[in-house]
Amino acid sequence: LGLTVVYVRLSQSAECSSMKKERIQVLSLLLRLQATRLYHRRWVIVFLFSLYSLSNSYQWIQYSIISNIFTKFYSVDDFTIDWMSMIYMLTYIPFIFPVTWLLDKKGLRVIALVATALNCAGTWIKVASVRPNLFYVTFLGQFCCSFAQVFILGMPSRIASVWFGSEEVSTACSIGVFGNQLGIAIGFLVPPILVPNVDDMDELAHHIRIMFYITAGVATLLFVLVVFVFQERPKIPPTQAQATARSIPPEQYSYIASIRNLLRNKPFMLLVVTYGLNVGCFYAVGTLLNRMIIVHYPGEEVNAGRIGLTIVIAGMVGSLICGVWLDRTKTYKQTTLAVYLLSLVGMIVYAATLSLGHLWVVFITAGVLGFFMTGYLPLGFEFAVELTYPESEGTSSGLLNCSAQVFGIIFTICQGKIIDNYGTLAGNIFLCVFLLIGTIMTALIKSDLRRQNANLQAKAAVSFEASQVCSALLVCWGYETKAVVL
Repeated sequence: LGLTVVYVRLSQSAECSSMKKERIQVLSLLLRLQATRLYHRRWVIVFLFSLYSLSNSYQWIQYSIISNIFTKFYSVDDFTIDWMSMIYMLTYIPFIFPVTWLLDKKGLRVIALVATALNCAGTWIKVASVRPNLFYVTFLGQFCCSFAQVFILGMPSRIASVWFGSEEVSTACSIGVFGNQLGIAIGFLVPPILVPNVDDMDELAHHIRIMFYITAGVATLLFVLVVFVFQERPKIPPTQAQATARSIPPEQYSYIASIRNLLRNKPFMLLVVTYGLNVGCFYAVGTLLNRMIIVHYPGEEVNAGRIGLTIVIAGMVGSLICGVWLDRTKTYKQTTLAVYLLSLVGMIVYAATLSLGHLWVVFITAGVLGFFMTGYLPLGFEFAVELTYPESEGTSSGLLNCSAQVFGIIFTICQGKIIDNYGTLAGNIFLCVFLLIGTIMTALIKSDLRRQNANLQAKAAVSFEASQVCSALLVCWGYETKAVVL
């Protein structure tokens, strides 16, 4: 704006009335400079997203962490209750592609509204399901919440890119993932406290109903907040890369072509597989945690929830640390490989100590496992955006999550059967093998940081354009100049 004012005053001055050529040059250069700006509202957007992501992810583990109580209340088997968690994974797979298409066509606000509306509807359906003969109703409510998750999981990297500067995108993405992890942590902690293992079915129904009402109240409040607060995007883009992305006409964008480009991107496809292996292992551990703890420590449902809480809280700390580290160092591949390797080490230690008979040891080893395995989530998102720029962040994140859901279902079913037939140690070794494969594949990923390169090139271009503006201004004022260096 300052340069524009200078130009306008310059064009109106008598001294430059004969210098039309130079003035035209100044104006053309001014128009080529793209403004960027960071808005304080960006923090409101990412924290609101984190809150409704929390509300949804809490319900993922709501049944499994007290699976023995729900099997008794609804008179179903363990595997049926496992599906209350796995439905989150299964629903994601067929719906992710139409949802990412909708994200590209309609934007963040529409996706946020649909996500919170579905999540809210699912919680109220569950409120109506608290009778032993209404398992199909509670399953319908869980399905609605799992459908809402499809509109949520791929958004952290998209929100970070649309609202945040290049020096804080990884931190913002970590905050977005943080909400999802915090919801899982609360899902591990709260249900065992709100729903004690009592024999009286009426009393048990009362406790379950209270839990469902609290969940529905929170989901409703968040839906209202999204309606009135959530904004599509800032008026002025936060980075040169975002400004360039906005300048692409909508008619030039093809969702099918974008998917095709991603599938041809070999480093990204390697990341898709390795991300799925790591996060799939986390899903399996979270879903089967209650069963594994009860086998070695009977009657410790509450502590099983606390161990799950420890895993996720440690992972939240790991996520934030990794996000800040990436913003400062931009060492995407090195950090991802290191965290992946340490996830493998953590899984080995957890498997070896689970049956020792000391719960405090399990708390420590589970915390170490969670710090690295859950801390890996935002690393995968951000590394994917770097490898696939300028393709849509929602599409790349969607493919990562789709891989995670596929492996999550496979690992949960397989590990559950192995635990039933051979014990928890064999089941955890099964996961260690795939984490080792994932570590080796991560080392093979070529680090092609396209978004970082785009931002650096844009900054260099802007500096060059600004030097030309200064040079043209000096010429217009009557000074002779050979070069202007900023």
